[in-house]
Amino acid sequence: MTSIQLRTELCEILDIRYPVCLAGMGSQGRATPPALVAAVSEAGGLGVIGGAGLSAARLRAVIREVRALTARPIGVNLVLPQAVAKAELDRDRIRREILEQFPEHAAFVRDLAKGFGLEPVELDSRIAVSGAATADGTDAGLRGSRSELTRSLIDVVLDEDVQVFAGAVGDLKLIAEPAHKKRMLVMGLATSTKQAKSYAAAGADLIIAQGLEAGGHVGRVPNFALLPDVIDSVAVPVIAAGGISDGRGIAASLAFGAVGVWMGTAFLVAEECNIPAEHKAQILEGRLEDFRADRIYSGSPMRGFRNATIKAWEDSGLEPLANPYQKVLMDDFNAAAAAAGRWDLHSNPSGVGGGLLTKPRPAREIVEDLVKGASESISRLVGSV
Repeated sequence: MTSIQLRTELCEILDIRYPVCLAGMGSQGRATPPALVAAVSEAGGLGVIGGAGLSAARLRAVIREVRALTARPIGVNLVLPQAVAKAELDRDRIRREILEQFPEHAAFVRDLAKGFGLEPVELDSRIAVSGAATADGTDAGLRGSRSELTRSLIDVVLDEDVQVFAGAVGDLKLIAEPAHKKRMLVMGLATSTKQAKSYAAAGADLIIAQGLEAGGHVGRVPNFALLPDVIDSVAVPVIAAGGISDGRGIAASLAFGAVGVWMGTAFLVAEECNIPAEHKAQILEGRLEDFRADRIYSGSPMRGFRNATIKAWEDSGLEPLANPYQKVLMDDFNAAAAAAGRWDLHSNPSGVGGGLLTKPRPAREIVEDLVKGASESISRLVGSV
């Protein structure tokens, strides 16, 4: 069988060996710690720091920790605010409105926490309500409006040794022009073709087309329907994301015309990843059908492992509230679960591809197996033509 070298246009654009990007996942830095980001870059891919839930000071420290471990290209992913109105939310006001307008939901979550033996926790009202998939942290640096926090994070990215910026959810214009002045490449993570077009028009050099199979907040269109439509609709190269867990998924993405892949869940079980051991176990033991998208932890569709908390909500018959009500309600629950060390009850954003993962491994080994599997899959296709 002829050996295929896995090298695409993305490798030339980013100056990397393989077209594999570590997704910049949130989880307050646990999902993309410096050791994991550096390991992926050192293995020939692009390591990306997930900045959601980090203060500006912490993000700067993480970038510098990564830089102490690798000189290879790295990126930073931030959740951008959609509008000022959503950025200035006050948690205490939202809690009062929940008690007044949705007392049944407030009582249910209170009883749910009590039933699990959790002590009540309320996050500081000054901590911004973000669009990240997990509860916001208690870092004092996170206090303030989302718009102010985002600008402080952008300033850090522009000030440090970062080669790629990836923006999700909100307005990419906040950073595209200043990033380009620094010769930094800009990616826009899109869950719809409309959003992809918007990001391309805003100055994105690359579009990440993320299908609904992905972990965390998701859109409505499956990967292999969204991907070709985005490729046909924008003039910039497109990276595939969502439900890609092995080399076969990479090969399929390239066959559709993608220049590379953006992978998160496959690296959540890397030895260098710092998510809780309970979350890694859920992913490794979970089946494909255990990774569902629902609105329970945030009020917006979010895919993650179906744990006991989600099952209790399903059994209750209560419909989750809209965002930000549901998010503020469950941010406090998540904080209580974390304080008690009950990570099995805490949200665990992860993609459907988690059902294909079976064991923890070093990040370098994951990258090497991905490349080998993709090359073998392409070789089989070429050989059969």
